[in-house]
Amino acid sequence: MDHPNVVVLFGATGDLARRKLLPGLLRLFEARLIPDVRVIGTSLEELSPAEFDTFAREACAEFHGAVDDTRWSAFSERLHYVATSQGPQALAELVERCEAELGEPADVRRLHYLSVPPKAALDVIHQLDEAGLVERSRVVMEKPFGTDLASAKSLNRKVHEVFAEDQVFRIDHFLGKEAAQNILAFRFANGLFEPIWNRNFIDHVQIDVPETLGLEGRTAFYESTGAYRDMVVTHLMQVLAFMAMEPPTSLDPDPISDEKLKVFRSMRPIEPHNVVRGQYSGYRGKEVVADDSDTETFVALKVEIDNWRWAGVPFFLRTGKKLAEGARIISIAFKEPPLSMFPAGSNVGTQGPDHLTFDLADQSKMSLSFYGKRPGPGMKLEKLSMQFATADTHGSGSVLEAYERLIHDAMRGDHTLFTTADGIEALWEKSEELIRNPSPVRSYSPGSWGPNAIHQMIAPHAWRLPFERTWRDTNTTVVEK
Repeated sequence: MDHPNVVVLFGATGDLARRKLLPGLLRLFEARLIPDVRVIGTSLEELSPAEFDTFAREACAEFHGAVDDTRWSAFSERLHYVATSQGPQALAELVERCEAELGEPADVRRLHYLSVPPKAALDVIHQLDEAGLVERSRVVMEKPFGTDLASAKSLNRKVHEVFAEDQVFRIDHFLGKEAAQNILAFRFANGLFEPIWNRNFIDHVQIDVPETLGLEGRTAFYESTGAYRDMVVTHLMQVLAFMAMEPPTSLDPDPISDEKLKVFRSMRPIEPHNVVRGQYSGYRGKEVVADDSDTETFVALKVEIDNWRWAGVPFFLRTGKKLAEGARIISIAFKEPPLSMFPAGSNVGTQGPDHLTFDLADQSKMSLSFYGKRPGPGMKLEKLSMQFATADTHGSGSVLEAYERLIHDAMRGDHTLFTTADGIEALWEKSEELIRNPSPVRSYSPGSWGPNAIHQMIAPHAWRLPFERTWRDTNTTVVEK
């Protein structure tokens, strides 16, 4: 970090700030990644600075670990609060005071984090404009970025009336995960895998993000979005772009953004018959949900990329609430070779094709499954695996949580892991047919894997989840099926 920062956290008393942002800022500060920083919280809550300090400390203790007086005092000195009701001028005066504490104000950068509902984002943008806090600023915006092509274009246009595109950081915490970035390293740094990353060797790809949680307390938000807008256009498509992009000329932000945009533009329009929408039983009739609500809490779809590398290789995406397991899995199925040389009863091919699996947990994991000969007489084969886990490396303690990494990147002005206006608009353009004519919503039972129609959609392939997969512990061998 080559300059000090003032972070203005809008929605500072909200759930995201409590669980992720405040603990993340504390960890970055304690790791000396942001040594010269002031954090200003602002929200609708009428809190004194002392009350906000207590709120922040309790949040950090709950989600970061015990915080004693000595540890907290250094961060607390850098923590401030102003209620939104005090107006833009009060915020501007507090920012100026913090900048003066950090040295020459012209050398200080401002990071405005909009942890607010989407409908309030433009109000905050205009508040920043009115307060004169646009210069030397970067603004972080949470998803969703519009609800269709027209609204996305309108939102981008209005944001650009105040902030230039290079000042805007549209955050997707999936791309902040160590495992997501490891995809780039794995693909482009290894002569073993880069040559086979195409339609000649890969049969299909699955990106599977099931969740066990329901929507209690979030139904009002979900009624205006649904699983496709909330998860697919943002998280899953961004991960797909990392999987499918061509090699960038460098790992700088602009070349990576250019290659991701090419993937989105190469996608065929999302057709309703390639989409299964579901809604878990018990969702309707609660809180603000109508008895005939058509909002999907589950979506599975087939994505086709019409370019030289991926023509004919389907990408299957699935996500939903109240499903059987919570996971974040990318599974790449390789094409099978001719197997006629193996005798009957050898088990070859009986447990599906070889797979390369990425687990997008904070401590990333990878597994390569393959057939090997079972020890003993005869030619009996079984499915084996080679595994890697970040937790097993010497650098595992340096892994940043997704929001921590993205906040740090935004402070440095690094757009690599953020979404561009062109990228978002391209995805909404590909989604227009589905939004105009959505497939019917099918009911599914909580604790299942979604509506039964997902199996017809993926046929003749099969969903990789659920499957027997145990990540290897020390001194333990494992068989993956």
